[in-house]
Amino acid sequence: MSSIFSLRAPTRRRLGALAASIALLATGTLTATAAHAEGQLRIAEQFGIVYLLLNVAQEQKLIEKHGKAEGVDVKVEWLKLSGGSAVNDALLSGNIDIAGAGVGPLLTIWDRTYGRQNVRGVASLGNFPYYLVSNNPAVKTIADFSDKDRIATPAVGVSVQSRVLQLASAKLWGDAQYKKLDAAQVALPHPDAAAAIISGGTEITAHFGSPPFQEQELAGNPKAHIVLSSYDVLGGPASATVLYATEKFRKDNPKTYKAFVGALDEAAQFVTANPEKAADIYLKVGQGKMDRNQLIKIIKNPEVQFKITPQNTYALAEFMHRVGAIKNKPASARDYFFDDAHAAAGN
Repeated sequence: MSSIFSLRAPTRRRLGALAASIALLATGTLTATAAHAEGQLRIAEQFGIVYLLLNVAQEQKLIEKHGKAEGVDVKVEWLKLSGGSAVNDALLSGNIDIAGAGVGPLLTIWDRTYGRQNVRGVASLGNFPYYLVSNNPAVKTIADFSDKDRIATPAVGVSVQSRVLQLASAKLWGDAQYKKLDAAQVALPHPDAAAAIISGGTEITAHFGSPPFQEQELAGNPKAHIVLSSYDVLGGPASATVLYATEKFRKDNPKTYKAFVGALDEAAQFVTANPEKAADIYLKVGQGKMDRNQLIKIIKNPEVQFKITPQNTYALAEFMHRVGAIKNKPASARDYFFDDAHAAAGN
């Protein structure tokens, strides 16, 4: 895994979330384009097993397959970014059509575009427990973090990890203190944060990550331990990572949109039925460097559920509105997810 430990924390805060998108802009891979015709699809994903459904759809060309069933030849472009801020910026600037990020970034952009671009959720990528892992033996709970600790998250104050940490802080210290640990956070891509936890000896003493990075940390450093699970904070299994798009894209590209959702649902069924084959696809397409047996164990974890219907997202939405992080209060998850059949039973 690569490392950017030579950069100080303030520098990483400025560069971390946007590093990947800047790189793409520099190479010309990511460029602003006008609205395009039905049959073209640009998808932004991030790092980790939470994007396995997209990996399967890419490897098996499921979007193209479902597109043909709709009478459309879909050309798919895959982009990898890091952090909800970078993903949201790419979506609003017209550089991507489907955004992949946490529920936190979805709620932020839904609120920001309410009554305008009307960005809403397309589907969940499944339920995954996210662990806050620390290599500092003195940190048993979030109350034990000191001024010397630094907590890595994909995007400070925006990512789902950061929002869950804010909710945990509000539960412990009260709503007025929900940002208490924001100052300790540093924006880092998951691979870099995992490297810091495993190696030790850096200012990064904790990482609120996602599979497989959190499991690699726990296996790679004997001092690494779980301080907090997102499931504990949210009250059970929850769809932490989701996909979302603008209302205009969905309206202007009904066949492409339907093909994408159909491909995603087929991918979910495939992963559930074929965890070993899904692991091989992740190692190939996701370019993950990890033990195959450990990967299969994560995919088979009973706490992990691959499905596209969103689950238990409203607790975070209600909290974000309560503390003023979003202005518009959703009545239910159906307000910030499109009115599709698979999302109708979501919450």
